[in-house]
Amino acid sequence: MARAKIAFVTPGTFPLPSQKSSSVERVVEKLVPLLIPRVDASIYGRSSRLLGKRGMLGGVSVFRYPAQNKRLYLKRIGQSIKANPPDLLQVENRPRYALKLRRMRPESKIWLNLHSSTFIRKSAISPEQLVRSFRAADRIIVNSEYLKEDVASRVPECADKLHVVYPGVDTERFQSQHSLAGASLRAGLRKERGWTGRSVIVFMGRLLAIKGVHHLLKLMPKLVREHPTALLVIVGGAFYGSKRTTAYVRQLHRMGRKLKGHVQFVPYVPYSEVPSWFLGADVAVVPSGKREAFGLVNVEAMSSGLPVVATRAGGMKEIIEDGVTGYLVDPDHVVQEMRERLLELLRDERLRLQMGLKSRERVEQHFTWQHSADQWMELFQNEIQL
Repeated sequence: MARAKIAFVTPGTFPLPSQKSSSVERVVEKLVPLLIPRVDASIYGRSSRLLGKRGMLGGVSVFRYPAQNKRLYLKRIGQSIKANPPDLLQVENRPRYALKLRRMRPESKIWLNLHSSTFIRKSAISPEQLVRSFRAADRIIVNSEYLKEDVASRVPECADKLHVVYPGVDTERFQSQHSLAGASLRAGLRKERGWTGRSVIVFMGRLLAIKGVHHLLKLMPKLVREHPTALLVIVGGAFYGSKRTTAYVRQLHRMGRKLKGHVQFVPYVPYSEVPSWFLGADVAVVPSGKREAFGLVNVEAMSSGLPVVATRAGGMKEIIEDGVTGYLVDPDHVVQEMRERLLELLRDERLRLQMGLKSRERVEQHFTWQHSADQWMELFQNEIQL
């Protein structure tokens, strides 16, 4: 029996593979190869001077096209698909693409995979066009129950199309600090970075107001007075793959300068270096606003054996077990509650250890990329049987 042909269409923002990609491309890069050999998969994405027009990624064919002009990008993808029709076409995080490809390929089976609410808000797409885009999709995959509810509230008539497939983490790359190998590497990292004897709190992500980094800088003065060895390490920039700044980033740096010796800014780092920043830390913080659909940094930190203190918002409530793998705080009282929870963890090494071990255990049981691939395949197999 021939394997089903599945084509995955990325937004065209970053090429694959890439160390500078957003979480959308990262999910595609990690999940799709795990569907091989159960399906014959291909990926459509942005071209790059460093990569050929066609390549392979873990047994998956990758087709690359210039994407500066999105209309031409989709046109070229449509032509390729016409020449080699897939059994299923999955569009990643761009509802408009699903609608446009449906017009090009009215007979195709099309799925839409939403990674966030960014491109379904009124600022990105009109309510009328959103409805048409959802109607164009046969199935709509979302990455959390939170996002499922959000999407269903916007277009109730398409609620029965919605299915949750959780993203995952590479547990081999994000090794636990509680393993022998992880503990050894962690000791070297902390010595190299001058973190010996410090209580290190790490934030990893883009420096955007919605990510709540300013809350961390507001809570630090009092936290430092009560726990003088505390060090907040902020890893990331305002843009993927760039060290450009914004007014918000400059504001954060001004706040940080008042806490000399207790705040460290680390500009954007390539994804290959991300695991080391979690491995060397003691606690991870995710003070995001209410629209955080999932947040890969949560499972990456948990895989590294860290307790995570995050806002009780969006899909993070589905990842972090409050009081077990970390703490969830009220998004309307982040400064006070997050400071209290951090202080509790920094003062109690046994509690940190216990929660860190539970974090790793939860990831292994629920949030690996293999779990994601199996959930996707189950959904696809159910589709075939309909």
